[in-house]
Amino acid sequence: MHHLEKRLHARDMDLRQTLPFEWGLEFLAESSEPLQISAAAGSNRVATALRTAPAIEPLEFIRQYNAKHIANSEAFFAPAPSEPDDFSFDGFRLRFPSSITTPYENNNTVEARFFPVTGNKAVIVSPQWNGQADSHIALCTTLNRFGISALRMSLPYHDTRMPDGFTRADYTVSGNIGRTIQSVRQAVQDIRRAADWLFAQGYKEVGLIGTSIGSCVSWLAFIHDDRFTGGVFNMVSSWFGDVVWRALTTSHIRRALESEMTAEEIREAWKVISPAAYAHRLSNVRRPALCISNKYDLTFLPDLSEIFLDDCRRHNVPAEIKYLPCGHYTIGRTPFKYVDAFYIINFFRRLW
Repeated sequence: MHHLEKRLHARDMDLRQTLPFEWGLEFLAESSEPLQISAAAGSNRVATALRTAPAIEPLEFIRQYNAKHIANSEAFFAPAPSEPDDFSFDGFRLRFPSSITTPYENNNTVEARFFPVTGNKAVIVSPQWNGQADSHIALCTTLNRFGISALRMSLPYHDTRMPDGFTRADYTVSGNIGRTIQSVRQAVQDIRRAADWLFAQGYKEVGLIGTSIGSCVSWLAFIHDDRFTGGVFNMVSSWFGDVVWRALTTSHIRRALESEMTAEEIREAWKVISPAAYAHRLSNVRRPALCISNKYDLTFLPDLSEIFLDDCRRHNVPAEIKYLPCGHYTIGRTPFKYVDAFYIINFFRRLW
């Protein structure tokens, strides 16, 4: 299975860009006053749109940023209030402004495809990193057969949100520390704003389905927004930095990171977007979840997934856990994709 995972990963190696390491502190801006960065930051591009005093190392600034926002994560992951006029729906495609504005115009408008059926139940579907524009459409139409509407969202820097000239969502996760944090935060807020629209349409029960990084952002939305009555988290992991550092899928990103950081430092830098950083919130999560882990996953490695699952067990989250005998790529192949779909559909049939 590991051999097959590596072979599938190698198919698009030529398309993967190894973007340079950057602190990207400008993507964490909370003030227009300048940031006093230590000269020890070296030649890497450093933000000038942030504020702190006295002069501080970039990594220490990010550590302080993480500590502040983990302690106040309710506000960190909450989108600005939306208005009915913010949403544009043509009967199939839903568009609305993201509550986070980035330097890339295309990325600032969220696009989702809606597959409605009669009833008051709906799920928000967040695909995997670099999923094609038609990925998860079959899942949405299958959900329809069981009386569940589905809203398939495009994550930041995906599909129509991709900056001009790009063919992959290289800005969603990259060697740019601040932009990656902003991207994950943006995705969580986009999910919650999409839920605003569904509730405004009269839906009473709204759930989540997320796959890979879609699972990460869906989980962060789930534990910060008790309006979601259930969720499926398809491939789970714990520490965002550990995944990127150790995963087969992101080995090209590690090459950029390790020029400036260690594994421990990248775990600290991306702590604020890591599910494991919010284990303390789980004692209040009493809504059903389905967590799926792959035994031979070389991307969401099993030991990192077990940290996530152990957190759920320790805090008595009502989570059903399923293990599939496949990996991150092979879950999309026969027969595993059908077993995976069965677990997902069956979860919502029993939930509602």
